[in-house]
Amino acid sequence: MLTSGAVVELVIEKPAAGGRMIARHDGQVVLVSGAIPGERVRAQIGRVDRSVAYAAAVEILGASADRRPVAGDPFCGGCVYAHVAYSRQLDLKREVVLDAFRRIGKLTIDGPVPVEASIEIGYRMRAGVTARGGRLGFFREGTHEICDAAATGQLLPETGRVLADVASALSELRASYVASIELTENMAADQRVLHIELRPESGTPPAAFSTLARIAGVTGVTCFAPPNRDAIVLGGRPAVADPVAAIVGADAAEGGAMLTRRATTFFQANRYLLPTLVSRVIPWIGNGPVVDLYAGVGLFAVALAATGHAHVIAVEGDRTSGADLAENARPFADRLRVRRTSVEAFLDGYEGEPAETLLVDPPRTGMSREAVDGIVDHGARRVVYVSCDVATLARDIGRLVQAGYAIAHLEAFDLFPNTAHVESLVVLERR
Repeated sequence: MLTSGAVVELVIEKPAAGGRMIARHDGQVVLVSGAIPGERVRAQIGRVDRSVAYAAAVEILGASADRRPVAGDPFCGGCVYAHVAYSRQLDLKREVVLDAFRRIGKLTIDGPVPVEASIEIGYRMRAGVTARGGRLGFFREGTHEICDAAATGQLLPETGRVLADVASALSELRASYVASIELTENMAADQRVLHIELRPESGTPPAAFSTLARIAGVTGVTCFAPPNRDAIVLGGRPAVADPVAAIVGADAAEGGAMLTRRATTFFQANRYLLPTLVSRVIPWIGNGPVVDLYAGVGLFAVALAATGHAHVIAVEGDRTSGADLAENARPFADRLRVRRTSVEAFLDGYEGEPAETLLVDPPRTGMSREAVDGIVDHGARRVVYVSCDVATLARDIGRLVQAGYAIAHLEAFDLFPNTAHVESLVVLERR
């Protein structure tokens, strides 16, 4: 049996979900960080469970041709693929998707699975940074150590400068009761909102926080102040916005609608692939009625309405996202209806003819059993599933296939280059 601290020689076999690579030592599975399939490495064992050991490569004995130098800390902000040439990263993510479908969904995918590439630098429009010891940054992988978010390259240089200025301002304010900050910006990066999360003992946020809105590059600052359920505005505007035309194309969009969202709402994070993702989803929707489950602030629902779809229902149960969704849907009141309730409750209470298409983009945890059953009972001809987690995606797709759907299309999008995350799009047709 392997023990913590031991150094062993391993041959790396294939990628695993989460960013590590699979190797074996005397039959025991070892998940290795900092390696590439095909390499021979010396690895130091860290944690050991009954069925698997975790290790980090400490010496590369036979390097892959796809290994590249890493400028910063590859374990900061989840950049566990940073040492891998970008084209190989796409191959690894393709393997991870196929493996999840095979192992978890019990499904075999015929044919290649395309993975859309992204620009690697400055892609993130959303980021959560932790405040600790006078610093703002990401967590280092597997630890509670703070590392420099700007050094990962995920943020634009201007965004990194803003975070440095915010950290300095918080230090001057002696605001040790700040736990974290959620940052969101628009595609053009000319709007940037900070949402402050306070430690439980902090009480009402002081008025001094409004000074953060005067930092160059910050257009708004918000904060939760219990017992209020809504964020209060400490300075500037509480939201960022993009023209819908910038997402679906000026030629396709009707009117001058905007897609507005606050820092506390979920939104796709990659500024470069956002229009691509939407453009790949829309053609699969069809011309009939569509229900957008887990609609968020309306990325897909508003895009559909703006491009001429006449019968769209958007369902969102989160309080803040639902409010943004209702505002974004306002210009399309003749064709886009908003239902602010849970997916399970909406499907359970649905009456009338089934929609032609159900569009789902659930959180990382995937759909509940009740939601999957509700989709099956609804009887839509088509389900278009967008997912940020291959494991829960494969689980849910397996259930839908067992219930009578067949996979018509599968592709992936590298929304988070250099990390282990991959976004997937699956289209299912009822058999």
